[in-house]
Amino acid sequence: MTTSFTCEAEIAPGLETIAVQELQTRLSKYFRPLATASGLVRFTYSGDLEPLFDLKTINAIYLLLSFDIPRPKALLGHQYFHALLEAINQIRRLHPADSFSTLNIDAAGSDSSVMVRLKSELANRLGLQPADDKGDLLIRLRRTPGAAGWDVLIRLTPRPLATRPWRVQNYEGALNAAVAHAIVRLTQPDPADIFLNLGCGSGTLLIERFAAGQAQQIIGCDLDAIPLTLAVANAAAAGVNPELLQADARQLSLSDASIDKLCADLPFGQLVGSHSTNTRLYPALLIEAARVARQNAPFVIITHEIRLMETLLRQSRLWLTTQTIKITLNGLHPRIYVLKRS
Repeated sequence: MTTSFTCEAEIAPGLETIAVQELQTRLSKYFRPLATASGLVRFTYSGDLEPLFDLKTINAIYLLLSFDIPRPKALLGHQYFHALLEAINQIRRLHPADSFSTLNIDAAGSDSSVMVRLKSELANRLGLQPADDKGDLLIRLRRTPGAAGWDVLIRLTPRPLATRPWRVQNYEGALNAAVAHAIVRLTQPDPADIFLNLGCGSGTLLIERFAAGQAQQIIGCDLDAIPLTLAVANAAAAGVNPELLQADARQLSLSDASIDKLCADLPFGQLVGSHSTNTRLYPALLIEAARVARQNAPFVIITHEIRLMETLLRQSRLWLTTQTIKITLNGLHPRIYVLKRS
């Protein structure tokens, strides 16, 4: 008999539509959406839980349990506590034995006596150490939206899905991998693609392009040798081999009209770069990208330099803007621009 689960996917706000498309494609008939709100998709899923661990545009995914109780203290009662333990152990059995060592509860009033006791009781029964950070086993509590009762959300994996195992080298300002995968999906990946990532940094967009399927060639360029070294290490950990070029994105050695798909995580002018530098970089990069792009090639850009980018795109005869997506990322509100070579 097939078991049906209620799950909740945590997403970078603004990317809900792309996440639902991935859920529908990857989970097929086993997926049924229930609700979509800013930063989340709630759905029922009938099937083994393991396929959920490989979703690419999702930051984290949770098993959702709803309890008809007036307050969290009731979870300490035998019936509800047993149901909670059973759900947690079902998740733990899907992972190697040493995957979970710490536990944390994320809830309003998490330092209250009830929450402290609940965390302590669960940790004791599960053989885990209580943690003050996110913990390997992360449990979230909240009031059930629009109803009486309380929801318990148990993260299905020891780390968020967006924390990729291939990221063995961190780089300041590196793009969230789930957002990177959404950007790659917006290029409409095709096995015949010659794909170029301008300013590739430590390789996030390149590696996510490999994860999206075959391509004829995947190229990344960056002027700085340091992030390219990190990209080599991350790509090796991912088991992929992009073509990496140490080159100025404003003056590439690539032939005219040679690239099918392009993307770029442009400097936001905060952790990386400055606004003054960006006023020179952005226009030159758009011109050079247009030179190497084939007719109608998509170019997907993420940037926080919204005023600068929109001014340049209004003035450009080289690129048409087909879609603009506002997202929230680490407290910032960058935009994703989907362009087409005119």
